[in-house]
Amino acid sequence: MDHDSTLSRVQRYEQQDDRSSNASANPTMGDIVNARFGRRGMLRGALAVTAISAVMGPAAALLSSRPAQASGSRFAFDELQAGVDTKHHVAQGYDADILIRWGDPVVKGAPAFDVQKQTADAQEKQFGYNNDYIGYVPLPLGSTTSDHGLLVVNHEYTDAAIMFPGLADAKGEFELSAQSKEQIDIEMAAHGQSVIEIKRGADGKWAVVPDSAYGRRITARSTEFLVTGPAAGHDRLKTSADATGTKVIGTINNCAGGTTPWGTTVHAEENFNGYFGGELKDDHPEARNYKRYGLGEAEYGWSLHHDRFDLVKEPNEPNRFGWVVEIDPTDPTSTPKKRTAMGRFKHEGAESIVAKDGRVVFYMGDDQRFDYLYKFVTAGKFNPADRKANMDLLDEGTLYVAKFDADGKVAWMPVVFGQGPLTEANGFKSQADVLIETRRAGDLLGATKMDRPEDVQPNPVNGKVYVILTNNDKRKAEQVDAVNPRPENKFGHIVEILPTDGDHAATTASWDLLVKCGDPSVAAVGATFHPGTTQNGWFGSPDNCEIDADGRLWVATDGNNYKYSGRADGIWGLETEGEARGTGKLFFRVPVGAEMCGPKITPDLATFFVSVQHPGEGGKEWPEFGRPSTFADPSTRWPDFQDGVPPRPSVVVITKQGGGKIGA
Repeated sequence: MDHDSTLSRVQRYEQQDDRSSNASANPTMGDIVNARFGRRGMLRGALAVTAISAVMGPAAALLSSRPAQASGSRFAFDELQAGVDTKHHVAQGYDADILIRWGDPVVKGAPAFDVQKQTADAQEKQFGYNNDYIGYVPLPLGSTTSDHGLLVVNHEYTDAAIMFPGLADAKGEFELSAQSKEQIDIEMAAHGQSVIEIKRGADGKWAVVPDSAYGRRITARSTEFLVTGPAAGHDRLKTSADATGTKVIGTINNCAGGTTPWGTTVHAEENFNGYFGGELKDDHPEARNYKRYGLGEAEYGWSLHHDRFDLVKEPNEPNRFGWVVEIDPTDPTSTPKKRTAMGRFKHEGAESIVAKDGRVVFYMGDDQRFDYLYKFVTAGKFNPADRKANMDLLDEGTLYVAKFDADGKVAWMPVVFGQGPLTEANGFKSQADVLIETRRAGDLLGATKMDRPEDVQPNPVNGKVYVILTNNDKRKAEQVDAVNPRPENKFGHIVEILPTDGDHAATTASWDLLVKCGDPSVAAVGATFHPGTTQNGWFGSPDNCEIDADGRLWVATDGNNYKYSGRADGIWGLETEGEARGTGKLFFRVPVGAEMCGPKITPDLATFFVSVQHPGEGGKEWPEFGRPSTFADPSTRWPDFQDGVPPRPSVVVITKQGGGKIGA
C-alpha cells in the first residue's frame, strides 16, 4: 500500500503530476530563454515570482482593469466573462448542448445508466469516464461535408470518490483497499475510448445515432491490442499472460491524441505509472527504467485484484504502456495497435502534418515537468489514393527529440540506436531498448528540459508549430532558460516553431515565444499577452489546443482554476498573426472543478466539440463550496443537476445560433 492511500484520487493524481523524474544535467528551457533574452530579465522574473507568492491571492487577478481589445482580431464573437460557478457558459449567440455523458449508451444493447447499480459489464457498453481528446472522422470517409461523422473520445482516468456511493469520507479520502473488485473492474471498463456515430439534423442540432454499427467501447478491461514496431516481441514486453510480447489487454490514461491523414485516430498513453502497485528491488533490471518513469507509488488499487498490475508478480507489464495507440474507427472489428516506433513516455498527444516529400510528421510532448519535446517522421510516404497502403506507416520511421538554443534555433536529434550515446556502453542493446527507455535516451542526447509540454500542433495554414507548455512551479531561478523563461512558472507559456524551409521533416528549425501566460495586469507575473487583451481574455496553464481550417489557434486550459486565477478553465481564441498577435479572447468556460479538454472543430467551422472532464473535482479551493467534493456532496451536479446524481463528464457540442462559422 502506498503512503498516499488515504488521499482522494484527484489528490494523488495531482501529487504524481507534481513530481519530476528527470535528474539529468541537461539544460532547461529556462537556461536557453535566459541566454537568449538576457540574465537581467531572468533575474527580474525571479524577483517577480517571489512577489507573486507574497502578494497575489487566487482572486486578485480579477480586480484590475485592462485596455480595450486589439483591432484586427479574427475572432468575431462577444467575449464571455471569466468566472466560476456550477454551470458551463458560452459566448453570446452560441448554443452549447450536452452531446453524450458518462454512462450514456455507446454499444447496441447498452443498459440504461444507474449510478447506484453500476457494473463493469454495463460500463463496457456505456460512455466512459473523464472524456479528454476528441477525434472527428467524417462519413463517408474523405467527405468534405461536416454533418455526419464519427467521434473517437479518450477516457483518461477515473475518480472513485465521485463515481461510487459510500466510498469516500467527508474529506474526500478513502483507502485503496476499500474498493471492491467490481469497482476496480468498473474503473477499468471506464478507461479507454468510445467510438460514436453522430449526425446533424435539419434543425442544425447534433445527436448520437442510436444502436450504430460503428459504436464501440475500447477498454482497459477487455480489449486486445497488438504491439507493433521495433519493440514488438522484445523480451522486456513478455509476461506470463503473453509469452510473445505482442498482445496487451487494454490502454490506460489516454490524454490527447490526433487524427491521421488516412482517417485513423491516435491516442496518447500518458500517466501510466500510477496504475502499478508493488516495488522492485534496486538491483532489478527494470529498476532504473521504472524510476525514470515515476513508478513506485500506486494511485489505483488495480494491483490488489489483478496480478498484471503488481510489479513484483509481473515486472514487465509497465513496459507495455506509455505508447501511442492507433485505432481505425471505421472498422469496429479492427484490432487497435500500440505503435512502438513513436517512443515510450508520458505522451500528451500526437498531431500530424504531411511533409513536403510526402512523409508524415507527428509532434509529441512528454507531459511532465522537465521532460522533452519529440517528433516522429515516418519512413514511408502518405498515399492519398490508397488508404490501405498507409495503415502501417507508423511502424517505421525516425523519432527525434528537441534541443533548443539561445539564438532561436532548434536541433532535432535522432533517437536511434548506435548514434551518439545510444549504444551498448550506455545499456542499450537495440532500437527496442532505446524506445522502451525513450526518456533516458533523451537525457543522454542532451535534450532541453521543458515546462510540461502538452499539446503540440502544426498549423497547415502558416506552417508553424505551437508547443503548449502548461506550467512548472518547480523550476528554480538558476534553471531558467530562453525557451522556459520564468522560475516557479505557475501559468505556462506557448512556444512557436518554424521548420527550416517550411519542411516539417527537417532536422532544424527556429523558435520564438508566442505568449507567456497569466494576468498581464499583475506586473510580477510577467505575462506577455497583447495589451489589447481584456481582463477576461488572459489565461494560465494552457493544455490542449485546436487549429481550425482558417489557421486560428484555440487554447484549452487545465489549472486556470480558482486556486490560481480566481476563474474556471475554458477555451480562448488566441491571435497568432499580425497587429493583434498575442491577444486572447474567452469563448467557453467549464463548471467548477472541471478541466477543459478535447477541442475539435469540424472542417466547415460550423461545429465545435469540447470535452468537460472531471466536473466537481476538488471543491475546497472554491469559497462558495469550501470543502472536498464527494459522490454524496459534490461541488456541482452538472450536467443533470438531479439529487443523487453525481457530476458526469460529458462532451459538449457548440454551434452558432442561426448557423454559420464558429467565431466568425
